[in-house]
Amino acid sequence: MHAVPLWTLAPFAALLLSIALFPLAAPHFWESNRNKALVSAAFALPIALWLVIAHGDAGFTELGHKAKEFASFIALLGALYVISGGVYVRGSLSGTPLANTAMLGLGAVLASFVGTTGASVLVIRPLLRANQKREHKTHLVVFFIFIVSNCGGLLTPLGDPPLFLGFLKGVPFEWTFQLWPEWLLVNGTLLVIFNLWDQQALNRDEMASPEPLLEEVQRHEPFGVEGRRNLALLGAIVAIIYASGRGLGNGGAPWPFGLQEGAMLAVAAASWGLTSREIHRVNHFSWHPILEVAALFAGIFVAMTPALLYLNENAASFGIRTPAHFFWATGVLSGFLDNAPTYLTFAATACGLDGIPLEGRYLATYLARGGDNAEILAAISTGAVFMGANTYIGNGP
Repeated sequence: MHAVPLWTLAPFAALLLSIALFPLAAPHFWESNRNKALVSAAFALPIALWLVIAHGDAGFTELGHKAKEFASFIALLGALYVISGGVYVRGSLSGTPLANTAMLGLGAVLASFVGTTGASVLVIRPLLRANQKREHKTHLVVFFIFIVSNCGGLLTPLGDPPLFLGFLKGVPFEWTFQLWPEWLLVNGTLLVIFNLWDQQALNRDEMASPEPLLEEVQRHEPFGVEGRRNLALLGAIVAIIYASGRGLGNGGAPWPFGLQEGAMLAVAAASWGLTSREIHRVNHFSWHPILEVAALFAGIFVAMTPALLYLNENAASFGIRTPAHFFWATGVLSGFLDNAPTYLTFAATACGLDGIPLEGRYLATYLARGGDNAEILAAISTGAVFMGANTYIGNGP
């Protein structure tokens, strides 16, 4: 498809701005997933009509591609959400700076293998329980969002939604493993800063407390995990994604649509059936968050179609060429427009500079061209993952 009119970019921009502004301007209205779905549909429908009316069969085909991408995306997020919601970590560690740093470090490792959402669900409650007697603890959640909910998810496509979208477009499953130096640098630096900050906060609390606070925070409840079979099911999701990308059982070709998605949903259904309702109750499990993601991203996947095509066709006119350009552009926009669509936006721009159309597994073609393409894609990946933490809307968790 060609000749993308500029007006078709407006619904995508308006939808992203709505996601950013409605929670501030009309918080009660935005609480309802029904209202989110209506807003999402209002901006997606004009693009769907334009695709069908202006491009006929090609438009229908493009909508079909977007529907498949959305189904794969929400199947993964939904499966990880359901399975991690069936694991309850009881008890707590000590609320000391060293123990808190260790827990955030563990969350950073888990994030790449069970997703930032799954790791956030698993780690946040033990962290909060361990520090409930402390007064100055807001920084715990802030650093948790930085490390566990964002920066930790860089090493696999399971870790963060933008990386999974890249996987769907042809980035090999193991390609992101090579980003471990960046992962280690950023998360290591954040953990050191956190440890120093946490020590200062604990010192302030101790000075203000009439009782020896350090002895209090060193006490901890017996530690244990309920719903352990769900840990094996999380491993099954990892195996499914890896096998589908490697084409295991399909002659090396990626699995046909529906097989990967069906397998993930089957594992999620098994988790739901095998997990006691008591675990869901103590985890405060609710379908609301994943339905919210589904309602918004259904519109995003459709509305961003002309924006991606426009950027791909006009990439040379934007002056974004070097890895540094792509890192900062992706990072800045990821914090304010959500990192998943931002990743695809700049991946489309990079492919446009190389004359690669947005068809099929186009990022596999992009990487195969060589040159500095791998470095540029690494810049896009790290910018999206790391800087999604810059604002509250940058990433799902």
